Amino acid sequence: MPVFIYSAKTVTGEIQTGNVDLPNREAVIGYLRRQRLIPVTVREKPKDISFALGRRVKMKETVHFTRQFATMVNSGLPLVQCLEILGQQTENKFLATTIKEVQADVESGATLADALRNHPRVFTELYVNMVAAGEAGGILDTVLLRLSVFLEKNEALVRKVKGAMIYPAVILAVAVIAVTVLLIFVIPTFENMFSSVNLTLPAPTRLVIWMSDALQTYWWLMLGLAAAAVYSIRMYYKTSAGRLALDRLMLRVPVLGDLLRKTAVARFTRTLGTLLSSGVSILDGLEITARTAGNRVIHDAVMRSRSSIAGGETIAEPLKQSGVFPPMVTQMINVGEQTGTIDEMLDKIADFYDDEVDTAVEALLAAMEPLLIVFLGVVVGGMIVSMYLPIFDMINVVGQ
Repeated sequence: MPVFIYSAKTVTGEIQTGNVDLPNREAVIGYLRRQRLIPVTVREKPKDISFALGRRVKMKETVHFTRQFATMVNSGLPLVQCLEILGQQTENKFLATTIKEVQADVESGATLADALRNHPRVFTELYVNMVAAGEAGGILDTVLLRLSVFLEKNEALVRKVKGAMIYPAVILAVAVIAVTVLLIFVIPTFENMFSSVNLTLPAPTRLVIWMSDALQTYWWLMLGLAAAAVYSIRMYYKTSAGRLALDRLMLRVPVLGDLLRKTAVARFTRTLGTLLSSGVSILDGLEITARTAGNRVIHDAVMRSRSSIAGGETIAEPLKQSGVFPPMVTQMINVGEQTGTIDEMLDKIADFYDDEVDTAVEALLAAMEPLLIVFLGVVVGGMIVSMYLPIFDMINVVGQ
């Protein structure tokens, strides 16, 4: 029996989505009406979607789709025709299939936002809500253009942070490989040489030899402990208290914490400013922004701001109390609230912190490079020197 994907409105106007196994589309519509639901979209779930090539949609492809869509809508082309053209010219097969399904839903009478909501792997909640606001306000082309600009800047921000992490990750990987090779292949050679000589070994040499023996004998236990530690941390991070504790810890790490904080501020202000300027309500905008914060400390601060404004108070005060947002940010947001230009103020803050992220990345790399070089020198160089200490003793004995 085929599986049908549906979205329907309740009597209060809320959208519900789900799957149901029924013989045909008419049976699904009848089932929904018996549940006192108004069908919006009903379509059969594609059987080969899991085998489609290019199942992952890159941000660059989403930006390209959004910008082209905005241009077509601005030119006066009907939505269905825009989607048909975009579906035909998109190279990513998964994205092309998704666009065709969105087109089918729109042809069936669904709004564009409702059609996009059925594809959360491609279109985020932020994306869908902005489109809904654009449709309601009759400025869909403007909203789509804002979306493409927002996605481009967000992608650039993520790329900067990832780029800053690559260098230390590579250095640490090289250090682990170098130490492993020394302990497994080089140290045993020295150990055999020393065992043939009746010589008391220095403490550093004995320590390195012990590490080599332990790695060769109990490598399976070490791998198991490392895997268990990673798994435990991941499970702990999935808990509410664990995520809050680890996210708070990351924000307190020297240099790296400053980068993460500035990145979070830039993402928060850019996201909320884009949502508000597109017509999304302040309460919905704060809720969406909190879910896309990427840090539990930021999430909690934003949700407290949402509760504050729902109670008739300001956004700025809870953000100030969180200790994450700098005074300049909270003061500018406060000024924006008082003057009614909070969306413009948020965009200005985001532009400023985009530059601050660049500075923080440079500071991180400048601090990490000498630290990593010293780390490599101490670890690898220390092991080599430890192996040569007995040789120096042997030379002294022979010289006497």
